[in-house]
Amino acid sequence: MGNNKKPVVNGLKEDANHLIEKIEDKIKNSINNLSNELDNHKVSYKKDALSNQLSHLQRKVDSIFHPNLVTMELEEIQSIILRRRPAPYYGTLVALKVNNANTGRQLLRSVLGGVSHSLTWHNDMDASLNIVMTFEGLKALGVPQDSLDSFPDNFKAGMESAAKKLGDVGINDPKNWHAPFGKKGEIHICAAIIADNEDKWQTKIQQLRQDISPYVNEIHPEEGDIEILIDHQFGSDDSAKNVFGFRDGISNPEVAGSGISNNPEDEKPIASGEFVMGYKSEDGTVRPMPQPEVLGKNGSFMVLRKYQCNVADFNRYCIDHTENQQEADKLAAKMFGRWRSGAPVTLSPDYDDETLGADDSRNNKFDYTGDVTGKGCPFGAHARRMNPRNSKDFILSDIRLHRIIRRSVSFGDIVAPDITVDDGKERGLYFIGINAQAMNTLEFLQSQWINDGNFMNLGEERDPLLGVHNGDNEAESDTFTEPSDPIRKRHKGILQFNTLQGGEYLFIPSISALKWISEL
Repeated sequence: MGNNKKPVVNGLKEDANHLIEKIEDKIKNSINNLSNELDNHKVSYKKDALSNQLSHLQRKVDSIFHPNLVTMELEEIQSIILRRRPAPYYGTLVALKVNNANTGRQLLRSVLGGVSHSLTWHNDMDASLNIVMTFEGLKALGVPQDSLDSFPDNFKAGMESAAKKLGDVGINDPKNWHAPFGKKGEIHICAAIIADNEDKWQTKIQQLRQDISPYVNEIHPEEGDIEILIDHQFGSDDSAKNVFGFRDGISNPEVAGSGISNNPEDEKPIASGEFVMGYKSEDGTVRPMPQPEVLGKNGSFMVLRKYQCNVADFNRYCIDHTENQQEADKLAAKMFGRWRSGAPVTLSPDYDDETLGADDSRNNKFDYTGDVTGKGCPFGAHARRMNPRNSKDFILSDIRLHRIIRRSVSFGDIVAPDITVDDGKERGLYFIGINAQAMNTLEFLQSQWINDGNFMNLGEERDPLLGVHNGDNEAESDTFTEPSDPIRKRHKGILQFNTLQGGEYLFIPSISALKWISEL
């Protein structure tokens, strides 16, 4: 009887996939027709609001959930790993120090029921809560020594100790980091709340603060069982743009077995084990993970890096090195690898195609096989460095092994392209990268793809946005090469457009792991 059932199950899966494809096609056609109607009638009344609603619907369609493709335990995996960031988004990052292990575990028990998993990610989103921990935090919570010993050495050592590998030198040196990062503070637990509207966000953050408040000494914080080290708001409107005014968070790898299809790049989904522990990786093996299994399985690692964005300096540099604002905008796009709308420069090298940028079914559907000279997207552009997409001489397996899920969020207001004087306000980015070997991946990306140009045959040139720069007109490391006709353009004296203010290596426990820790 078992042999007779298998073809029926396969047939049902094929029928389900066929139905999903038909629904996707119908909705996408409807969206395209409505968009064309808006353009043809040139209706200004409520056009922006309608366009935003269409974009929201397009994003949901492009993130269709395929339950028949799920092979992962989604109810165990925290939502930040697999769930796409909403647009708009409102959120808060809270960092805590645990001074009493029993209290810390009691707090975990209090918030555990509100921690978000990945099973219902595709429904209309409630405010999500995700909990992550440093190695020092695991120690502070009383995790047994044999379990602590089972964590990777670079996670145990922390991000500050990897400064040389990461290229965190000069202004980015840990000695210049802001408290409480690194040795200037003792971050143990981070809680991140994110929602798609302000009311949901406020409800969730107030609940978290109520859970924490009984253990906090407001007069003498260091004497409390729990200290609040960071309570920082972040967010972006429907445009989902960073403070430079560029649309952000467009490209992320598709994780095999998640059932989540949000990748129009036509590339094969990357093995589950590259992003979540306890599953097969790209080489077909299940890598070692923290022990016991309940602690490691369905967990992952996160890198968190806080940057102050020097947008006025960036704008001034682009203006000073071009003839007019139009050319300045083009140079900015060449450095990013995308225009402010999100349109890839390799597809639209000479102007910002806003229609392309807004179309989530097309703005990520490209590679660099047709741009071998870099005249579309320069080899040194940030986007091309971080995802070479079939660039010449790159081995596909190497690219797939070094992909990272990005959940970065912005704080502060957007600065217009013509503003060249810094107003002194805090604005920047929390870079959040997730991978089952996040520490190794970040160390590779920083040392090989960001702070080195050899892998792109660019000598000592560095990533114009995230590399370490000093504004030296004579230094190759402060140069950005833009292939062009009749000769290439060499933009010298690149400044530090993003200044690192601190960072941490963090463990993302599964739901069961959080419960296990809370009951120690």
